[in-house]
Amino acid sequence: MKAAWYERNGPAARVLEVGDMPAPKPGPGEVRVRMHASGVNPSDVKGRKGREPIAPRIIPHSDGAGEIDLVGDGVNHARVGERVWIWNGQWRRPFGTAAEYIVVPQEQAVALPKQVDYAAGACFGIPALTASHAVNLHGEIGGKTILVTGAGSSVGHYAVQFAKAKGARVIGTASAGRADLARQAGADFVIDYKTKDVTKVVKDLTNGKGAHGIIDMDFSSTAKLIANGAIAPHGKTVCYGSNVHGDVQISFPTMLWNSLSLQVFLVYELLSQEREAAIAQLNREIAAGHLKHAIGKRFRLDEIVAAHEAVESGEVDGNVVIDIS
Repeated sequence: MKAAWYERNGPAARVLEVGDMPAPKPGPGEVRVRMHASGVNPSDVKGRKGREPIAPRIIPHSDGAGEIDLVGDGVNHARVGERVWIWNGQWRRPFGTAAEYIVVPQEQAVALPKQVDYAAGACFGIPALTASHAVNLHGEIGGKTILVTGAGSSVGHYAVQFAKAKGARVIGTASAGRADLARQAGADFVIDYKTKDVTKVVKDLTNGKGAHGIIDMDFSSTAKLIANGAIAPHGKTVCYGSNVHGDVQISFPTMLWNSLSLQVFLVYELLSQEREAAIAQLNREIAAGHLKHAIGKRFRLDEIVAAHEAVESGEVDGNVVIDIS
C-alpha cells in the first residue's frame, strides 16, 4: 500500500516520506478500512515535531474516512463495504490514517451517513467530537449566552453549530479573515479579538453580566477574559486547548467569589459514554441536515509535507484534508 510516514521527529520537509509498505491485516475484533480521506489536525503536527516517536515508524493522523474492505474474527461480515469515519486512528499506536489502509478496533470505525462525503467524515474524529463534547459539558444551554473562542476555527465552527442547535445565543471570537466562517456556522455576534476588547464587548452584549459559559480553544488567553469578568457568576468554562504548553495562571479570587467552574478535557481520552453521546449528537445534526463542514484545503497524499505546513501556518480557514483515493 502507499503510505506516508516519519521515523524521527522534526520539520515536515525533513522527516515525512511517502512510499510503499505492506498492507495491514485485521486481527480479532478489528476492521480494515480502505482510506479515502485523512484529516490533518494541529495535534498531528505537534506529534511529528515534538514528541519522541512511539515506534520506529509512524504513519500520522488520527482522523479519516473510507470503506471497510476486510474484517477480523468476531466482526460481522456485513460490515464489509460499509462507509465509515475513524476516531483515534493514531492515538497511542503507530499507524494512522495517512495511508491507503488502516486497521482499527471495530468500534473506532463509525458508520458514515450516506449524505456525508469522505472529506467531511475525515473531520469528525477530533474537530466535531471535541466541539460536541464541549457543548455537552455545559448541560442545558437553551436561552443562555455561550462565548465560543476561535469560532472560525475547525473545532469552533462545529461548536457554534452544536450550541445553536441546543438553543443557545452564541457570541464568537474570530479574526477578520475567519469571521464569515463563524457567522455561517450561526454565531449571533462575532468579535474580532485582534482589534476589540473582548470582555468589554461581551459585557455590552449581556447587559454587563458576562456570558453564561465559555467554550475555549486557548486557555492561556481566556484566563485573562475570566479574570476581567467576561463570564457571569456561576458560569462554566470548558477548555480543550492552550497555546502555552506550560502552566497558566488563573485568578483564584475571581473563581471563588463568582462561584465559577472550569473543566478541561482531551478528546482522545473521552469515556465511552461521553464519546457515545458526542457521536449521537453529531448524527442527530447530520440527520437533520443542519451541520455545515468547513474544508479549507485539500491535498494529495504525496503532498503531505505541504498539508502539514498548511496546518502549521495557521493560515487555512477550515480543515485540512488529504485525499487518499
